[in-house]
Amino acid sequence: MDQSQIVFGVRALIETIEAKRPITKVYLQKGNSGELFKELEQLLRKNSIRPSYVPIEKLNKLAKGNHQGAVAAISPVDFRSFETVVEAVLETAKTPLFLLLDQITDVRNFGAIIRTSECTGVNAIIVPKTGAAPINSVAIKTSAGAALTLPIAQVDHIKDAVYYLQASGVQVVAATEKATQDLYEVNFKKPTALIMGSEDKGIASSLLKLADYSAKLPMLGKISSLNVSVACGAFLYEIVRQRHT
Repeated sequence: MDQSQIVFGVRALIETIEAKRPITKVYLQKGNSGELFKELEQLLRKNSIRPSYVPIEKLNKLAKGNHQGAVAAISPVDFRSFETVVEAVLETAKTPLFLLLDQITDVRNFGAIIRTSECTGVNAIIVPKTGAAPINSVAIKTSAGAALTLPIAQVDHIKDAVYYLQASGVQVVAATEKATQDLYEVNFKKPTALIMGSEDKGIASSLLKLADYSAKLPMLGKISSLNVSVACGAFLYEIVRQRHT
């Protein structure tokens, strides 16, 4: 873990959370107690931050100092307000394009997706507050720096974003191998939000039910699926093709 992107110590973590800094991961020592430690745990729950409880040996490796049983990773990127980003895009973009990422956990995949998104004119990326890959130095490098310029917003649940976007006149398209139609059959010339699912499970079934359309990539070989960053690139460039013809 990059030492410039961590905070350690119970009081330091409390102050970091209260300052609304973008925290991507919290590690707490198993079996730790004390009033201040309990205050930290309550603050984490209040802010919907799920800590990982680990042995002290793990914390010793993460922090080069007196961690007091608490270490957090901070994102070098300040996440935007979801509603503010959406409203700004709807007001300024000719044909808005949003990308919703449902539990993408691999940092390099995340970085590659951000890079492709910037190249294809995605206006904003939406990710869940928990369960998603962190935007760390690896993600920023893989994104070729796009993570520092492309608006990225967090929501408690991707479903909330879907409801909000649909109510704002944006069609929601789920990229899934479970679809019956190919992506070439979807009209992407409309304001669109594309959902990409996690590397192992794909898009959650509850999200698939909410989508206006589901679409898949035609697979002509023996392997039935692509890496999520590659699949995302194929979808985004089909959107580019449709909008530029």
